[in-house]
Amino acid sequence: MIVGFDDDLAGEATRISNRLRGLLTQIHPSLDRVLGPRLDHPAVLTMLERFGPPAGLRKAGRRRLISLARPKAPRMAERLVGDIFTALDEQSVVVPGTDAAALIVPSLAGSLRAVLDQRKVIEKRIEDLLEAHRLSKGLISMPGIEVRNGARILIDVGDGSTFPRAAHLAAYAGLATVTRSSDSSIRGEHPARRGNKQLKRAFSLAAFASLADPASRAHYDKKIAQGQHHTQAILCLARRRVDVLFAMLRDGTFYESRPAIPA
Repeated sequence: MIVGFDDDLAGEATRISNRLRGLLTQIHPSLDRVLGPRLDHPAVLTMLERFGPPAGLRKAGRRRLISLARPKAPRMAERLVGDIFTALDEQSVVVPGTDAAALIVPSLAGSLRAVLDQRKVIEKRIEDLLEAHRLSKGLISMPGIEVRNGARILIDVGDGSTFPRAAHLAAYAGLATVTRSSDSSIRGEHPARRGNKQLKRAFSLAAFASLADPASRAHYDKKIAQGQHHTQAILCLARRRVDVLFAMLRDGTFYESRPAIPA
C-alpha cells in the first residue's frame, strides 16, 4: 500500500512538473531552459514559490536570490542565479498571459514542493520496512538496487519461489525477447510489450544505476558495440541481471562482483 501511494505521488509530481514547465515555456522559453530541468531542486522551487517568474525574479535582484538559494544549494547558488538573469535578459517581450502565469506558478511550485516532501517521508518509511525484511540485505547487495526499486522488486518477486526459472521471471517482467515473424520472413527479436510494467521499470532503473559496476558496464558496452542504442542495451542488461537476481534469491546468497573481461 505504501509503495502504491508513493507511485501515485510520483505521478502527481510528474503532472505538476509538466504543467509548470508548460507555463514557463509559454511565457519565457529561455527561463524554462534554465529552471525546467531543475524543478525538483528545493532552491528552484523556493524561488518560484516566493517570487514567481519572470518579473518577480528580476525585481528580487541577484543578491536576494543568492541569499535565498544558498542554504539549499550552497555550491550552485551564484551560478544558478547568474543563469536565471542571463535567461531573463534574452527576452524583452512580455507575452500575453504572463501576469496570469505569475499567479499560477507560485501555487504550482508550492504544490510540487509539498508532493516531493511527502515522497521523502514515504521513502524513509519504505526504507525501514525494506531493512526489516529478511531478503533485503541480499537484494540491496546487488548494484543499482535502492529503496524504491528494491521495494517494488520485493513486492512482485518475493523470494522468487513462484517462478520455476529465471526465464519465467523475465517474461513476467516484460524483459524476455520475442521473435516477430510473418508467413514468409522472420523480423528478428524485439522486447516484449506485455508484462508487469512497474517491475520492468524497476529492473530497468536498477540496471541503469548499476553502470558503475564493472561487470554491468562491460555488458552494456558490449551491446552498444553490437549496434544497439542506449535503451536496448539497458533492457539487455536488465534481462541479464534477472538471471543473477533469481540465482541469488534461490540460493540465498549475496551479489559477487566479477571483474570485467576485456574485449
